[in-house]
Amino acid sequence: MSDSSIISEAMAKQFWPGEDPIGKRFGVNCSDSPCHWRTVVGVVGDVKELGPAAEPAIAMYFMENMDDMTLVVRATQDPARLVTDIRQIVHSVDPNQPIGEVRTMESAAAESVAPQRLTMMVSILFAALALVLAMVGLYGVISYSVAQRTHEFGVRVALGAERRDILRLVVEQGSRVILVGVGTGILGALALTRFVSSLLYAVKPTDPLTYLAVTFLLIAVALLASYIPARRATKVDPLVALRYE
Repeated sequence: MSDSSIISEAMAKQFWPGEDPIGKRFGVNCSDSPCHWRTVVGVVGDVKELGPAAEPAIAMYFMENMDDMTLVVRATQDPARLVTDIRQIVHSVDPNQPIGEVRTMESAAAESVAPQRLTMMVSILFAALALVLAMVGLYGVISYSVAQRTHEFGVRVALGAERRDILRLVVEQGSRVILVGVGTGILGALALTRFVSSLLYAVKPTDPLTYLAVTFLLIAVALLASYIPARRATKVDPLVALRYE
């Protein structure tokens, strides 16, 4: 006996690649009992039942399995306003037909990625904390190292150096250190992308906007850490700066 069945695109590509699957036959439960042969009468799009980030699994649909069914309604307005009308329409066809869970596609999609969202929110929290600590540490280390050069700045000013020359010198030297540090950090981040790729959906692990935002933020903090102490030191009287220890 041969019954009809509808299969998914993933199943068609796996078992009949490059062929028209319509009219093909396949067996069901062949290992436990005599094969129940099915004839393919249609192919439908894949459904990602394991989540939007997972590869679609092969699927087959049998018409006799009608214990339950899902009704999908496309709306051009707020779906919540249509629930009552849809219930009335279903009951007008069959008053005894029970209606189970009613939810929007947005809520279904949000539920499917809830574990990944929780993990990512925790990761974002720790990443933000790490970024703040990095900014504070970066500012403190660079500003301290610049402040330690107050004596040097006093000598340069006493020998005729302009204050703007000292500012430019400090910023240029700080920029070289910043670029080396940022470059090393980006290479390290790119090397670790494979560990976070499984937690991402619709976002690439090498998202350029994220890298640019963090890079510019750290560069801005480092430049301020170089500029502010250097500007403060150049305003000190050269005689005072020469006695600075």
